[in-house]
Amino acid sequence: MKRLIFAEVFKLFKQGKTYYALIATFLIEVIILFSAYSQGQNVLDILLDNLSQSFHFEGNLLNGNLLIYLILNTLWFHLPLILIIIISGSLTSEYSDRTLLTVMLQPVSKWKFILSKYIVAILFTLVIVAFLAITSFVLSYSLFGRGDLLVFIDTLNFFESADAFYRIKYAFIYGAISMVFLSVVSLTLAIIFEESTKTWITAAFFLILSNLLLKVDFHNDFLNNWLFAKLSDTWQYLFYFEIPWDKIYWNSSIMILYTIITMLIGIVIFNKKDIG
Repeated sequence: MKRLIFAEVFKLFKQGKTYYALIATFLIEVIILFSAYSQGQNVLDILLDNLSQSFHFEGNLLNGNLLIYLILNTLWFHLPLILIIIISGSLTSEYSDRTLLTVMLQPVSKWKFILSKYIVAILFTLVIVAFLAITSFVLSYSLFGRGDLLVFIDTLNFFESADAFYRIKYAFIYGAISMVFLSVVSLTLAIIFEESTKTWITAAFFLILSNLLLKVDFHNDFLNNWLFAKLSDTWQYLFYFEIPWDKIYWNSSIMILYTIITMLIGIVIFNKKDIG
């Protein structure tokens, strides 16, 4: 099993598109960072228009913490698209060039082979999110400094700089759980469809559908608490004044459960497939 995992890691980082994904993630992050900075003051002026007549604000609220928060809000849609292409492509490319058939002719267990791909997909996703987090902190803090964080969720919440760093750090951690789920879904779709184009279109549709359903209130406690789309923004709960840790733990546990179920479905389907 270790050899299979090492082989998958080697193949993943040998292909050029993996590095293009890292570069693309970084460039999108930089673009968002400077776009947010250029427009952020206008947003703050609108939010604080009424409050500024009653309160005096000291320091620069347009700082690194706010910009990282804006990056978090924006990249959770762009990042999965990049992950979908890389992770699903790690399997669909082997279908298309028939190297998968060559591998299956070796004394390799099918379920171990596909499990190793899932493990590497999860590890790669965590690496990408860690890369995003580190570069966000370094760029934002070095260029725009630290400061108190202003967030509007139902109401305006202010967090001191140290508290903001704590919340943002955990937002990346819990956001990574959603990213892992989407990566696992994309690999499972690659097992089902085998072709790159079909897989990418279906995975992109799944991502768009998830974002649309996230905004819908079903007026049903079961759907609002269990539907996968409703769990994808769990990281936002970190920015309530009182963090609802019970809700965060619940949502994260369900999302991990969905990830495991999706993996098992993919393993069963791949194990029954006739590779030829």
